[in-house]
Amino acid sequence: MSSAVTTSLAHRVPDLGALELLLAVARLGSLGGAARELGITQPAASSRIRSMERQLGVALVDRSPRGSRLTDAGALVTDWARRIVEAAEAFDVGAQALRDRRDSRLRVAASMTIAEYLLPGWLLALRAGRPDTAVSLLAGNSTVVAERLLADEADLGFVEGLTVPTGLDSVVIAHDRLIVVTAPGHAWSRRRRPLTAEELAVTPLILREKGSGTRQVLDMALGGLARPLIELSSTTAVKAAAVSGAGPAVLSELAVREELSMRRLVSIPVADVSLARDLRAVWPTGHRPVGPARDLLHLTRS
Repeated sequence: MSSAVTTSLAHRVPDLGALELLLAVARLGSLGGAARELGITQPAASSRIRSMERQLGVALVDRSPRGSRLTDAGALVTDWARRIVEAAEAFDVGAQALRDRRDSRLRVAASMTIAEYLLPGWLLALRAGRPDTAVSLLAGNSTVVAERLLADEADLGFVEGLTVPTGLDSVVIAHDRLIVVTAPGHAWSRRRRPLTAEELAVTPLILREKGSGTRQVLDMALGGLARPLIELSSTTAVKAAAVSGAGPAVLSELAVREELSMRRLVSIPVADVSLARDLRAVWPTGHRPVGPARDLLHLTRS
């Protein structure tokens, strides 16, 4: 079998920089002029031409005090080089069009707490650096976020659960803690001692729906939950129900700061149970975020 077959094309064909140099020599009739046009030194240009001649096995340029002239073989190679460079320019234009289309939009899927309490600030910061990027946000529980990413309906996701959904890579971007809250008039607000994990586990609570990160963390921390008092699909709805006095709820500390400071809700201590959780950015395995998604990810970590 010939070496031309066994050696890769990349080793047999000069690189684009060398071909552009040859085209410049042909157009200007001067190796020095071609070097200046391409922003390299004349010795570097001479070395590149010699290297290309060795690679192809033919002389391409005759050098003389009056300038540089293409050999017959050099003229033929230059014609071929022109077609390759034109094809590369078309490739570059096409790739830029793809980047422009990618950079013109950003699709984000986020679980409710992150969507309501953290993402607005991050997106404002992103807009300062990318004012022309249109951002769409889908808020849902962690299961929905994973489904959207795996269906290529989102470029970057954010989840709150203890585990990373199958098929996704992740990085921790923040930490959060769940707390038990009630309206000030609830009996728990007058307790002298913390709730036990057992008491919390057997009490009907106002809860997020199954599939939410909040529900997952709470269920695993307590080893099971009583039948919900009310099951709601958003953090805002759970919080409103708790404020109204409907019953105790478990919510992100991020979500209830204002209500706690204004005494619309009261935090109830719980003994011997950890309700801490990581907040994560997620994306399909092997597809690291690029463009606006990469910039947003950087903002969340800075």
